Amino acid sequence: MKKSSIIFYERKFPSANMVMIKDQFPTLIDSGFGSDVKETEQLIKKNSVSPEDLHLVVNTHYHSDHVGGNFHFQKNYGVQVAAHKWEADLINTCDTEACGAEWLDQPVEPYRVDIKLSNNDEINTGSRILKVIHTPGHTLGHISLYEPEEEVLICGDLFHKNDLGWINIFREGVSSIQRSLESLDRLSQLRIQLAYSGHGPLIDNPVEVIDAARKRFEKWISAPEKVSWHACKRIFSFTLIIKNGLEKEEIDNYLLECGWFQDFARYSFQLRPEEFIQPLIDEMIRSGAASWHKNYLTASAPYQAPHDQWLNKNIKPKDWRAQSYLS
Repeated sequence: MKKSSIIFYERKFPSANMVMIKDQFPTLIDSGFGSDVKETEQLIKKNSVSPEDLHLVVNTHYHSDHVGGNFHFQKNYGVQVAAHKWEADLINTCDTEACGAEWLDQPVEPYRVDIKLSNNDEINTGSRILKVIHTPGHTLGHISLYEPEEEVLICGDLFHKNDLGWINIFREGVSSIQRSLESLDRLSQLRIQLAYSGHGPLIDNPVEVIDAARKRFEKWISAPEKVSWHACKRIFSFTLIIKNGLEKEEIDNYLLECGWFQDFARYSFQLRPEEFIQPLIDEMIRSGAASWHKNYLTASAPYQAPHDQWLNKNIKPKDWRAQSYLS
């Protein structure tokens, strides 16, 4: 058998990065955003892995940019999906909270979790073992994967090379920062030479990056408003990406219908939602997260806009039971 390899795919938004373990049982870590699934297929094919031969998709967590390809691979090729048991239960019961899709207004096509993972579980890819490490914070069921042979860590959205995963206190709990710190402490016990996160470039100095992430989380404990601003900008930027910008006249009505916007306005900033619209737009512009192009507010991060057909989809877990695929 040919020697196995770990392949990292750095991707543009709206898709998260992916990692392929090319081995006897090819395993894909995260599957991108739903609108990018054809590109996802092409990426793995370029490394001589056929979708039919894909053994398993493992999700670091259930946000739309990490699980969007699950439906396609599961329905068309019978690929099994593995995820942390807490998120698996929400997904498999079609709970409206699954994937945060309703609260975030992010479409996710229906899928099921076949293998429920817990801390210290192992995933065998043939000649390698991936150790499952429960690393809650960004979500309660967030996991990281550690490959001890090459000392490689796949850390999802716990931290990135120059950023942190945003914190959702309204769905994951007010202790999410403390959970994130505990997760970092757990990872710091490992020998890590290289880390792959869910967004941005590979991390070739993981010890330093983990330390920097820890210091930033510690600062956030005493500055909860910074946590909320960070989250709002990340969520709204992703909205602008998947909608390919919002026209100025539609922004107010759109935001006022979003659960995340209502919660942050009322409980993090003690403002009526209508009063929080302009401060958020101003901060998006000031920070460089977005800019005006003619009459449209667009995200500044490089992205690949979903095609028109995808933009018309509005699939959320509450709709999944009506899909014959899940029956």
